[in-house]
Amino acid sequence: MPLPDCNFDGFALYAALDARRREQSLTWNALARQVWDLSAALNAARPDDHPFSTSAISRLRAHGNTGCQHSLLLLWWLDAAPEDFVTDPAPGTVGVELPRCDDAHRLRWNLGRLYATLDAARTRRGATWARTAARLDCSPGQLTGLRIARYSTNMRLAMTITQALRRPAAEFVYCAEW
Repeated sequence: MPLPDCNFDGFALYAALDARRREQSLTWNALARQVWDLSAALNAARPDDHPFSTSAISRLRAHGNTGCQHSLLLLWWLDAAPEDFVTDPAPGTVGVELPRCDDAHRLRWNLGRLYATLDAARTRRGATWARTAARLDCSPGQLTGLRIARYSTNMRLAMTITQALRRPAAEFVYCAEW
């Protein structure tokens, strides 16, 4: 039997972004620049990186979901934790702040660690990847791909995994130099 969706509410995240944006009288492009500028020193050291784009926000508005790495940057700008946007979060996952970064770093999901933790839990239960994927309402490839993923999965799946593991997302997030 599948686990219920973790109920990550990307539409609520979008609404929080929109409210803060309006409070600060920002356009969406200005908000995107502020998000990118959170890592100003890193950006200056890595001029070939693609800047944060409003397209991640557009996906959030349209689908209530976007890439997990983009979501972290938006949460950083809001000074919020992912669990702030999960309805009925798992016990022990609430109230854990994301790591604090300076402008020479950028918040990133450690997808390899997320994979390893999920794999260990799956192995302890004696479950196959297919069974685990069915429980998490995704494909096996979405889970096994986390082992080598460098950039992203979607935020809803990342949060579904952390909630199923009953671990705060912050355990899988670090301040990166890339």
